[in-house]
Amino acid sequence: MEEKRNRIEELVELLNKYAHEYYVLDNPSVPDKTYDKLYDELKALEKETGYLLPYSPTQRVGDVVLPEFSKYTHKARLWSLDKAQSLGELKEWHERNLKFVNNYNLTHEDKLPSLEYVLTKKFDGLTINLTYDEQGILIKAATRGTGAVGEDVTLQAKTINSIPLKINNHSTIEIHGEAIMTREAFEKYNSEALVPLKNLRNGAAGALRNLNIKETAKRNLSAFFYDVGYNEGEPYKSYEEMMSFIREMGFPTDDYFMVCRTLEEVEKEINYIEEVRFQLNYDIDGVVLAINDIKTRELLGNTVKFPRWAIAFKFEAQEATTKLLEVEWNVGRSGRVSPTAILEPVDLAGATVKRATLNNMEDIKRKNVKIGSEVFVRRSNDVIPEIMGVTEDSVEGTEEIVPPETCPACGAHIVLQGAHYFCENTLSCKPQMVKTIVHFASRSAMNIEGFSEKTAEQLFEKLDIKSVSDLYRIKKEELLTLEKFKEKKSTNLINAIEKSKNCSLDAFIYALGIPNVGAKTSGDLAKAFKTLQGVIDATFPELVAIQDIGDIVAESIVEFFKEERVLKIIDELLELGVKPSFEEVEVSESPFEGKTVVVTGSLKNYTRTSIKEKFESLGAKVAGSVSKKTDYVLVGEDAGSKYQKALDLGVKILNEEEFEAMLN
Repeated sequence: MEEKRNRIEELVELLNKYAHEYYVLDNPSVPDKTYDKLYDELKALEKETGYLLPYSPTQRVGDVVLPEFSKYTHKARLWSLDKAQSLGELKEWHERNLKFVNNYNLTHEDKLPSLEYVLTKKFDGLTINLTYDEQGILIKAATRGTGAVGEDVTLQAKTINSIPLKINNHSTIEIHGEAIMTREAFEKYNSEALVPLKNLRNGAAGALRNLNIKETAKRNLSAFFYDVGYNEGEPYKSYEEMMSFIREMGFPTDDYFMVCRTLEEVEKEINYIEEVRFQLNYDIDGVVLAINDIKTRELLGNTVKFPRWAIAFKFEAQEATTKLLEVEWNVGRSGRVSPTAILEPVDLAGATVKRATLNNMEDIKRKNVKIGSEVFVRRSNDVIPEIMGVTEDSVEGTEEIVPPETCPACGAHIVLQGAHYFCENTLSCKPQMVKTIVHFASRSAMNIEGFSEKTAEQLFEKLDIKSVSDLYRIKKEELLTLEKFKEKKSTNLINAIEKSKNCSLDAFIYALGIPNVGAKTSGDLAKAFKTLQGVIDATFPELVAIQDIGDIVAESIVEFFKEERVLKIIDELLELGVKPSFEEVEVSESPFEGKTVVVTGSLKNYTRTSIKEKFESLGAKVAGSVSKKTDYVLVGEDAGSKYQKALDLGVKILNEEEFEAMLN
């Protein structure tokens, strides 16, 4: 038996080596016949002995259909990238980086290196995050999801033959990459499929998000890897060093990786990639620029959405021509009445486009767009279809686009403000109120669970809810009269509304729907003024003094709180028991103030999140890996390589009892 187990281990190692040579290096050392013979031997031995290694090549393709997707919390956030579509925008981004580096070097002894940007292709597929444990075994693959939580697609990802199931690394790590479909795989699949795929990206995304693993395997996906998002091992000093590690571990990487030191070099490379874009056997939609030096990245940090140290230069999207059939006018949350083009259906970038944005009447006139025109339509940033103009011969049989005289939703008077028309009926115009209520109740705002647009429509129509304050006057008996509202659902919504009264100040500010104010700015306002009244009374100079708040946003805030109706609703909300509060994170005096701490293993009295919050409240920085600069390593049960590294480096080690004794 022992001999057979040894043979299984030998075969697994050998077959994984051959697979790497074939799928990643494109340089097979044995013929397919030899590989197949060894594979069959392995499969027979596994069946006979029941001895199955998690990284065996036989585990790549499962004949299984999953009941549902489970969620996976990434160990570190997966950031999306800010976008630029002109060299001018890139120049602005570069100058901000340059200003930061120069200011830092003027005031610090540890100088930052001159800016270097690494350019890589921006793959048009689906982001995947692979987690490997301390034995180097792939234990999880997940989609990006929200950036914090994705969907578990481990079995789907294992069908990608170029992904290593085991790597020669001995610390927990997360590797980011992009699952893609090559043109060859796309064409082969479509030649046999009953329902052909429309484009490569949907082919890849649909495969990874398919619960039928056999169907995923049929699409023969590929992948490129380009980032280490979480690392409990030695930190990297540069992106080049990180990519060297990724390649050494056997991950498939793209062969284009260019270091640029000037914007001229960047422009030259962008032009080159755009030229070869359509010669590639996979889709890309731009170029990614990332700062090479890791320390500079860490100091620059992130906004609420994007890292400041990277940006994506997006290529122009594909265009198509079609006929504009009619214009539909719709009312938004702010009361803006906007035109939407109804098009003769046209295939564009793999999707059938039937509607497109027209922005406003100024835009319509500038582009000379008329009903019946043959128009150029483009998927702006490859997402939102937009009419770019009309064809030269698009004249005969056309009809001028005329804005409505009254609100298309409620019939009230509309007024022109700047370039846009607005409905003045803010109190009983259904689309405005429904969208306002839905925004107010959303997760990032008051977080009223179980709330939907359908619910908001019923509240407006049946219960005469005409302002967000009316939500807190709803009675359970009233909900029971609504469609699909039984005892449990009605009770749950009443409880959720009541629970929402105790909210954070930043969530309340965001819920108010101030024009040009998103979740991040709401947080900045809460930190700056600490109280709701402080935000209401804020002056223009006080607002523009806050980082990232410019003139337009400051003006929007000042004007918003001048409205009597707004102040009346806020007063009503407070009277009804809504209590927005701001919690200052207090840093108490402690032996951990200013120290760098690493946590490893399972703790009895703390979760990973709560211990991190605890250390931060004590003024400590919580790091992900142990180095010479680490002051303390807090060790719980089943501590791994971090504990050993702390011993090797002579870092002070604490158990949970010692930690709490230090606090007391």
